[in-house]
Amino acid sequence: MRECTVIGAGLAGSEAALTLADAGVKVRLVDCKPLIKSPAHSSDDFCELVCSNSLKSNDKLTAHGLLKEELRLLGSKLIAEAEKCAVPAGSALAVDRVRFARSVTEKLRSHDNIEIVCEKAIKLPSGPTILATGPLTLSPLDEEIKELFGAMHFYDAEAPIVSAESIDKDNAYFAARYGKGSDSDYLNCPLTKEEYELFYEELINAERADKHEFEKGEIFEGCMPVEVMARRGKDALRFGPMKPVGLTDPRTGKRAYAVLQLRKENAAGDMYNLVGFQTNLKIGEQKRVFGLIPALKNAEYMRFGVMHRNSFVNAPSSLDRFFRSRVRKDLFVAGQLGGVEGYVESIATGKFTALCMIRMLDGKELLPLPETTVLGALAAYISSPNENFQPMNANYGLLPPITPHIRDKQLRKQAMYERAVGAIKDYSESI
Repeated sequence: MRECTVIGAGLAGSEAALTLADAGVKVRLVDCKPLIKSPAHSSDDFCELVCSNSLKSNDKLTAHGLLKEELRLLGSKLIAEAEKCAVPAGSALAVDRVRFARSVTEKLRSHDNIEIVCEKAIKLPSGPTILATGPLTLSPLDEEIKELFGAMHFYDAEAPIVSAESIDKDNAYFAARYGKGSDSDYLNCPLTKEEYELFYEELINAERADKHEFEKGEIFEGCMPVEVMARRGKDALRFGPMKPVGLTDPRTGKRAYAVLQLRKENAAGDMYNLVGFQTNLKIGEQKRVFGLIPALKNAEYMRFGVMHRNSFVNAPSSLDRFFRSRVRKDLFVAGQLGGVEGYVESIATGKFTALCMIRMLDGKELLPLPETTVLGALAAYISSPNENFQPMNANYGLLPPITPHIRDKQLRKQAMYERAVGAIKDYSESI
């Protein structure tokens, strides 16, 4: 009988478990929920999204859009569920996070080939295993991982969520940037030059929680706290999460000096996420400073922003291009713990490690992914020598260039897309 243990029922572990189970493998899925939750988790359901509810762009000419297409071609279970639970978000794929987690949990619990074990994993089991405990692995397992793989860490932040009814709609308008998507996808909160400058000054001088963590220089660029980003310069936010480009206020016919975008947090549309406003400000300071944005002057916070520590293994020295331990060949590491960053990237490694595990259980040679695919490029990145290794998001910079070179950027991306899709189709037919 083919059997496998999956530790962790987050994005990577859930994708891996469902892929294995659908292939006839008996899966023992170990997760501490609902008995224990990490500092970043609140739901009893598996596959909980703890930061944004966005899985980033669906545009096929972006790296994240291409990675999603690769996953669709590989038969990803979670991408299919995400699309069923989608909420309007312009060109991005965002989900109702409660509905998404509940749907995936029901699939896991109802699968005949999955045995769910609700317990705290305290050590790595023997036998075929996919380790997907995520970036908040609990003690004492984290110590064994550190000893085996050489674990490292950085600090990550989450954005606040406010209730829809508490937003001052007289100081906001619905529109998607450059008209991409429905006009109701984003609620935009404009600021004048004077309002922005006041907000900026108060933000950079606001009191932060756990201030010492910032001083270590271990903040991940992809989830940079807004107050840290602001310290890079007065216009840093206006060229980042508060950029007004592509947004015309229908009430004035003009572009505001700065704009904060709010994105629907759930299908009901009664909660909104402050896009790009990950923060580690103290709770009282979040209310005070973000309340200087006119549309949020009376905002009711359903969740305040928080910061937490994320761990990842020293992948280049400990994992091969299959996300497999170099010293224990029946052990794979999936998700953010394995050195990728992001929801879709975690799903992708869960899918890939499961496909590798199936071949291993069948006594077949593992097949490397083509590096012309985003997933294959990520696998190559985490397993290549790198003295300054940091977790990586999907991006075109990882892919080999198109030859001969194509000058037009869009045509070049189109060529990369077609090359990757062709390669992943060939790969899926051979596994």
